[in-house]
Amino acid sequence: MKKRVAHRVSNAVRGHRRIICVTASAALLVPLLIDRSGEAGPPADQRLQDDYTAAANEYHVPRSVLMGVSYLQSRWDSHPGVPSVVGGYGPMHLVDVSGLQTQQPGPQNASPPAATAGSPASGKENPAAAIGQADLRKAAALTGLPADRLRTDDAANVRGGAALLAATQRQLGKSLSTNPADWWDTVARFPGGGDRASSSVYANDVFDVIRRGAHRTTDAGQRVSLPASPRVRPHPPLTQAPPRPREVDCPADVTCSWLSAPYVQIDDDEYGNHQLADRPRDQRIDYIVIHDTEAPLASMLQTIQDPSEASWHYSIRSSDGHITQHVRIKDAAWHSGSQFVNARSIGIEHEGFLRQPDAWFTEQMYRSSARLVKYLAKKYGVPLDRQHIFGHDNVPAPTDDSIPDMHDDPGPFWDWRHYFDLLGAPLKATAGPDSDIVMILPDYAHYKPEFTGCRKTGVPCAPHGSSAVRLHTDPDEHAPLIQDPGRHPDGEDSTEDVDDLGSRVSAGQTFAVAERSGDWTAIWYQGHKAWFRNPEKQPTAVGARGRMVTPRDGLKEVEVFGRALPEEDAFPEGDEDELPEPSPLPYTIRADQRYVTTSRVLGSVLEKASGGDAPSTVVMGSEAYYEIQLGHRLAYVRASDVDVVKASGSAPSGSAASGSAGPSGLSTR
Repeated sequence: MKKRVAHRVSNAVRGHRRIICVTASAALLVPLLIDRSGEAGPPADQRLQDDYTAAANEYHVPRSVLMGVSYLQSRWDSHPGVPSVVGGYGPMHLVDVSGLQTQQPGPQNASPPAATAGSPASGKENPAAAIGQADLRKAAALTGLPADRLRTDDAANVRGGAALLAATQRQLGKSLSTNPADWWDTVARFPGGGDRASSSVYANDVFDVIRRGAHRTTDAGQRVSLPASPRVRPHPPLTQAPPRPREVDCPADVTCSWLSAPYVQIDDDEYGNHQLADRPRDQRIDYIVIHDTEAPLASMLQTIQDPSEASWHYSIRSSDGHITQHVRIKDAAWHSGSQFVNARSIGIEHEGFLRQPDAWFTEQMYRSSARLVKYLAKKYGVPLDRQHIFGHDNVPAPTDDSIPDMHDDPGPFWDWRHYFDLLGAPLKATAGPDSDIVMILPDYAHYKPEFTGCRKTGVPCAPHGSSAVRLHTDPDEHAPLIQDPGRHPDGEDSTEDVDDLGSRVSAGQTFAVAERSGDWTAIWYQGHKAWFRNPEKQPTAVGARGRMVTPRDGLKEVEVFGRALPEEDAFPEGDEDELPEPSPLPYTIRADQRYVTTSRVLGSVLEKASGGDAPSTVVMGSEAYYEIQLGHRLAYVRASDVDVVKASGSAPSGSAASGSAGPSGLSTR
């Protein structure tokens, strides 16, 4: 069992938050696949498609409605026999709360924190309310099938979902119409337990899937396709926005609540648990940081109300994607482990455990999060790319000695490719395969690298789709993994542990190509040439356009930093004793290396809180830095040390775009 130790936020490093000690349940990651190979019928990888057709015909539900609901419930994945955090099973996510207390990790009897009106009272799920229309035992009664079969057999589970939809349609006094649009009210009620606005958003998301169509290969290897129905339209949004506290900053069509993080004095010269600021007036918001809680939401809502602990701007509930805001956007939350990043970012926590993605990383949570991030990015001018929308595991360590303590969530099982699809900024090739830059882009469903430590240190995890690609010292799967002297300062080797970021990259990240050899590609990574397998037929990276930095002529190597600090002259007189010291990281960039950049930033510091209602002072320098994709984490180099060069290469297949034409320019941010 891995334990995460709670510790107090210090002046030196603001943002390391408390993590509750938990035990990861191995059962939630073990796929209990059902062997149906001996049955006659359609090809083995198309049986789920036929299950939807059969169930739709049996219960007179439009197949598009049944498949659209199932997509929102599970993206058609089955996780056979394995429940979600609220006890949902199978492609229809039918909920059965019996035995749920033994399945859900984390404390079960935590006392509820105080909350404002409209907020989730404790963050814990109310199983009875969560059941709603997707009640597995009700589905069992309607179909005459044993409840256990609905938990473990996809065909039975889909039949149960169809039976529930038909029963709800009848209860509403509606006919079993063949027109999908006639089922909107029934669809809105399927997940149950939501307010009118949330139900409306859910139904419109289902009908958006129906309108656009979808196709994917599921976790059980089933190929499923829903043809597009462009004439089917969602209902118009609610004319009146849901009531919400004035502090809340959320999309108009989403129900959001407020649970305040305290700003109070905790020591003679220290205030917590966040910092008053005046963003974006005094400093731009450049980043949105994606976290997972590594604790049930009830525990995290207690943490957020402790002034001696850390803070973040939003929490998103796993079961239904409900959003709760804690810190105003203008203020800097302590969430990332880097005061520099905190001052420029918005932090969003997602209820879940990185070792248990199937139980916690629900489609409704992904969609709610993407809806929030898309809104925030547009409002505050944050680019929708992986150097600005990134995980807690991508935050640069501010100093060399802080590298081993940096966090690793949301981990290798967070589906970045799907997330950016939902953001409306799909990750895709922007140049041909011979480009000087590649974007890491494995096929999440098919790409299943080996990981250990989900249940116990050194024990293999169950195979699972992943956004992460592992790196080697040579173009050979048996070659040693790339070593990270910052993460392993004692000289230990990188490992396949789920928490070990020392030798891997993630979907959407872009890197400069160092070399190619057959099915292998090498990139520049933390000062070294790092190889990964990238076959043409099943690539794990695609060509990308962009710009790179390389040491200026005459410089053999340049220093790399975890934060962009102002020059000493930028600070007011009298602050000499408290000036933050430049702390180069244990990596350098040599003259023959290149690293991708998307932003040019000016050094800045948000000074220590002084109490009262006045925002903290921002010290802004004039020295510029380039933010670069150094490794798994970001980093910064002085602009005066490097030259900026464009990538060369052909346009992607089927595109008229020029592969050598980079962005029009890098903004000074």
